[in-house]
Amino acid sequence: MLIGVPTEIKNNEYRVGLTPDSVSSIVNSGHTVFIQKGAGLGIGFTDENYTNSGALIINSAKEVYQKSELIIKVKEPVESEYEYLHKDLTLFTYLHLAADSDMAKKFIETGVRGIAYETVTSDDGSMPLLAPMSAIAGQISIIVGSYHLLKHNKGKGVLIGGMNDIAPRTISIIGGGVAGTEALSKALDNKAHVKVIDLSQKRLDELKEKFGTNNMEYILSTPESIKDAVSESDLVIGAVYIPGKEAPQIVTSEMISNMKPGSVIVDISIDQGGCIETSNPTTHDAPTFLVNDVVHYCVTNMPGAVPLTATLALNKATLSYILEIANNGIETTLNKNPHIKNGLNCENGQPKHPGVLEIFNK
Repeated sequence: MLIGVPTEIKNNEYRVGLTPDSVSSIVNSGHTVFIQKGAGLGIGFTDENYTNSGALIINSAKEVYQKSELIIKVKEPVESEYEYLHKDLTLFTYLHLAADSDMAKKFIETGVRGIAYETVTSDDGSMPLLAPMSAIAGQISIIVGSYHLLKHNKGKGVLIGGMNDIAPRTISIIGGGVAGTEALSKALDNKAHVKVIDLSQKRLDELKEKFGTNNMEYILSTPESIKDAVSESDLVIGAVYIPGKEAPQIVTSEMISNMKPGSVIVDISIDQGGCIETSNPTTHDAPTFLVNDVVHYCVTNMPGAVPLTATLALNKATLSYILEIANNGIETTLNKNPHIKNGLNCENGQPKHPGVLEIFNK
């Protein structure tokens, strides 16, 4: 199979679809890999590293797309790349089509077959290709949340952990999935007081078994419980995810208005539209904005802040799937592997995943 890796061009995006080691595995399986010139330079992977691994270096993104049957990326193509997409091409990447219905429609109309990392499933119902980036985003949420609580960043001017006889600050984490759990763990490492909110009592019980009760509150999600927690929090982490669907806006603007000035919101769910009503997508260049003097951090590619770690983690998760597609062919793989089939978001100009259908019909 002819496999292409273009350079990522989203704001401050230095991740790359394949590492040199992954390229070596794919080439040794009998496939051809095209790498756009300089695609990995931002994280120290040189063109020489790729050629030594058996890749062919291509000068432009246009050529990579033209020569390939399967494109491996990290983030969804931006609109300037849509001209390269067509019905005979398959794209394997994060798509997050639910985040922007207008852009989703334009993307789907190109006819490209889009298989989204974030909706590929496993036997236990988890999302194995979403999980590594969710885990990284969860860890980053505490780092950037703490940073933006500093006074010069328009925050309250507080440390989240307790200090001597000073009580710790309060962090509310909405969503107890992979991202929320990583955020919870890092918040406890920083000796914060943590409220975790989830719709599932079973999930709350699992988290309680794992993390105990010291500096912890486990709260069943209701509008009232979210309102109360948000109003008492210095930092709120939104980590709600529904596979393939737009994130529900469960934190309202009214709730935000009850937060104290200088409090911080980190909306991890922003790449699926955001779970906080006042959220709007931001970039690493300009990551925050204020609403009612509450700092909002809504960067859509949070793991891009640690691109080397993120690339290594992503490749560890995706390589076996890429090899399966390349070795067996795209059609055969989709017919035989229901978990990869669940990743199919669009094909021949039509939405295929139920969550994308819902957005497309809207």
